Amino acid sequence: QVQLVESGGGSVQAGGSLRLSCAGSGYTSRSYCIAWFRQAPGKEREGVAAILTRNGRADFSDSVRGRFTISQDNAKNANNTVYLQMNRLQPSDTAMYYCAAVPSWELRPLAEDNYNYWGQGTQVTVSS
Repeated sequence: QVQLVESGGGSVQAGGSLRLSCAGSGYTSRSYCIAWFRQAPGKEREGVAAILTRNGRADFSDSVRGRFTISQDNAKNANNTVYLQMNRLQPSDTAMYYCAAVPSWELRPLAEDNYNYWGQGTQVTVSS
């Protein structure tokens, strides 16, 4: 059973940066698509970034492209830890951020239905 644990959330002022981590365990497939989603109060969950572990290909939503990057820890098993580096944060980035994963040989769209496994989330709050 895949388990995902997010960390790194917190409070930051607008223009600041945070790095979220997604530590995975229980991986059995050779490749996963691992994504970050976020959900603000009263809003639908939104996919913001995804990475394919076998080759590092990544995709981003328009709302974060150019400000967020996604990477994986290549020093260990490439499936274990994925990072979301968030720069130039804005109050509109305030949300609960979730890590999600699915066994895949290809990059998956940033939609909830594409992902099987979910973490519990980490809160990001950006103040103006």
